[in-house]
Amino acid sequence: MLKRFSVINFKNFDQKAELILDHPSNYEFNEEVIQQNCVSKGIFYGINGSGKSNLALALFDIILHLTDKEKALDKYSVYLNLSSNKQIAEFEYDFAFDGTVVKYRYGKRDALSLVYEKLIIDEKEVVWFDYNEQKGYTSLKGAETLQLTSELQAGTERLSRIKFIKSNAILENNPTNKAFIAFTTFVDNMLMFYSLDSNRYQGLNIGGDSFTQGIIRYGKMKEFEVFLRNQGVDYQLVALDINGSNDLFCKFPKQTVPFNMVASTGTRSLALFYYWYIVMSKASFVFIDEYDAFYHFELSQELVRLVRSLKTTQVFLSTHNTDLLSNDLLRPDAYFVIENNKIRSLDNMTDKELRKAHNLQKMYKAGSFNG
Repeated sequence: MLKRFSVINFKNFDQKAELILDHPSNYEFNEEVIQQNCVSKGIFYGINGSGKSNLALALFDIILHLTDKEKALDKYSVYLNLSSNKQIAEFEYDFAFDGTVVKYRYGKRDALSLVYEKLIIDEKEVVWFDYNEQKGYTSLKGAETLQLTSELQAGTERLSRIKFIKSNAILENNPTNKAFIAFTTFVDNMLMFYSLDSNRYQGLNIGGDSFTQGIIRYGKMKEFEVFLRNQGVDYQLVALDINGSNDLFCKFPKQTVPFNMVASTGTRSLALFYYWYIVMSKASFVFIDEYDAFYHFELSQELVRLVRSLKTTQVFLSTHNTDLLSNDLLRPDAYFVIENNKIRSLDNMTDKELRKAHNLQKMYKAGSFNG
């Protein structure tokens, strides 16, 4: 579970921006969005250019060097803050796994060039490496004999030593190493996607996939048909073999046609969302950027309820849709506003004691959270 995150000198974050998830308020409603005393479901707001998408990219920067999963490197072409004289961007992650705190810190010059990294488990530094000096150490039991410099192949000087240890060490079975494995597994299973008329994503999987074929492959075609019908889209769906692969078709009295041929942009986006919803149960941490660009407000609310039901996955969305600002969906400590390099939950943006009966949308529009 991600507890805290901060970033500095990355894209528009010229000053340190910090996301705090492990300090929820004591609301007695929608308690399922809090797990292990951390916010596990949340929504981000902010004006255009405030940093919602950049926050997502910052959160997922970790997968660029720790995993071999799908990466959208083109989105990191402009990396450092363009107004700063600092030479590196710095990232800090705090996790909790079965009560053990894991802290990961690193700096980079660009998306793939580490400058330093260190890992702290239960306040003990267990991995440290300086990439300029090409020196460092690990105290993880089972990894002490690894030569963190000489054993690496030529051209891999910037290879994350965390990733190197994960791939090459036979770690002893002890609480510290269990936390290390839990940490690397969590990062391997992070997922960010864009619920628009394309299938761009980062993390979790490798390579492209057809979301219509994926719905069939996961055995969810009929469930998806019911889901669409509940949203007012009445298609009779069938799976037909095209060039050796089953794909999604819509059956009409006169003709059966490919789903993507007759579905609107919004319905295709909904199918993409549903495909990733199926996959989300396997993910550790999910960020969906501008997820409801093609949805009316009732559908947007329904999709929040859908992801809210995921019990083992942290899920965060970004949106401009203030109709989602409701205590019927989440709660004040699960709504975040990004403004002037600050990331604050609504309950920390007012001195007023917020209760379930309060209309958060009206308060937000009236400027009650400008403090």
